[in-house]
Amino acid sequence: MSVIIDILLLLAGFVLLIKGADFFVEGAASLARRLRIPSLVVGLTIVAIGTSAPELAVSISASLGGQNSMAVSNVIGSNVFNLLGVLGVCALIIPLGVTRDILRRDYPVSIAVSVLFFLMLLFVGAAGEITLWEALLLIALLIGYVCWTVMSALKNRSAADEAAPVKFVWWKCAVFIVAGVAGIVFGGNLVVDHASALGSAIGMSDSLVGLTICAVGTSLPELVTSVAACRKGENDMAIGNVVGSNILNVLCILGVSGAISPITVSGADLGNTLVDFGVYVVVCVLTYVFCLTQKRITRAEGGVLVGMYLLYMAYAIVRDAVGGEPFTVLLGA
Repeated sequence: MSVIIDILLLLAGFVLLIKGADFFVEGAASLARRLRIPSLVVGLTIVAIGTSAPELAVSISASLGGQNSMAVSNVIGSNVFNLLGVLGVCALIIPLGVTRDILRRDYPVSIAVSVLFFLMLLFVGAAGEITLWEALLLIALLIGYVCWTVMSALKNRSAADEAAPVKFVWWKCAVFIVAGVAGIVFGGNLVVDHASALGSAIGMSDSLVGLTICAVGTSLPELVTSVAACRKGENDMAIGNVVGSNILNVLCILGVSGAISPITVSGADLGNTLVDFGVYVVVCVLTYVFCLTQKRITRAEGGVLVGMYLLYMAYAIVRDAVGGEPFTVLLGA
C-alpha cells in the first residue's frame, strides 16, 4: 500500500512541476515585457531563482543537519544535469540559439565561479573545506553578478524591449508567478521524497539514490521550465535559466550552506567530489565550445549532451556498486 501511495504522490509531484513551470514562465515573460526587460535577464534571475528553490531547500536542510557533503553533491549533480540533460533535451526539441550576452558574459561567469569553487575546495585552507569567509565571498560575488546583469540589460535595451504590451493585469501576473513557484517547490519536494522512498524499496543504496533520483529530482524544475520556455518561443529564457541556475547553485546555494555551517568533505567523499566537480568543469567548457561554433546548440550536439549524461550516470552507478574510490574504479584495481 505504501508503494502505491508513493507512486501516486510522485505522479502528483510531476503534475505540480509541469503546471507550476508553465505558469511561472507565462508570468515571468509577461512581467519582462511589461517592465521592458529582456527575457534573457528574467531567465538569468527570477526564473533561475524560482527553479533553484528545491536545491536551496535540500542544501540548507543538509547544512542544518551537519551533512555538508550532501549540499556539494546536490549542486554538482544538479549542475551536470542542467548542462547535459536540460540543454540536451531542449536542443533535441529545437536548436538553441545563443545570444552574445550569454557567450561574452554569463557563460564565462558560470565557468569562472565553478573553477573558483573547485580551487577553494582543493587548495584554499584545508583540502575539502570551505570556510565562513569563503562562503561570504561567494554570496558577495552573486550580488555583484546580479547587479551587473540587470544594469547591463537596462543599458542595452532594444526598441522591441521598449514596447509595452497592449494588455497587462498586475494581479494576474502575480498569481501566475506565485502559483508557479509554489507548484515548482512543492512538486519538486514530492518528487524527491517519494522517488527516494521508491528507490529504497527496490534496494538502491542511499548514496545512489542521492546521485541519481535526488539530483535529477531537484533539477526537474529547470528541465520543465526550459522545455516550456522553448515551446513558447522563449529560447533566451530557456538557456538563460540553465546558465543562471548553475551560477546561482554555486554562488548562492553553496555560499548560503557554507555560511550556515562551514563545508567539510573528507576521505573517499572528497576524492569522489573532486572528480565529479572536475567532470562538471569539463562539461562546462565543452558545452561552451558547442555554443561558440555555430552560435547555437544543434540537435546533434543535444544528442551528444544527453548521451554524455547517460555515461556519467553509468559511471556513478558502477562507482557506487564497487564501493571504491574513483581512480580505483577507473583503473580496475
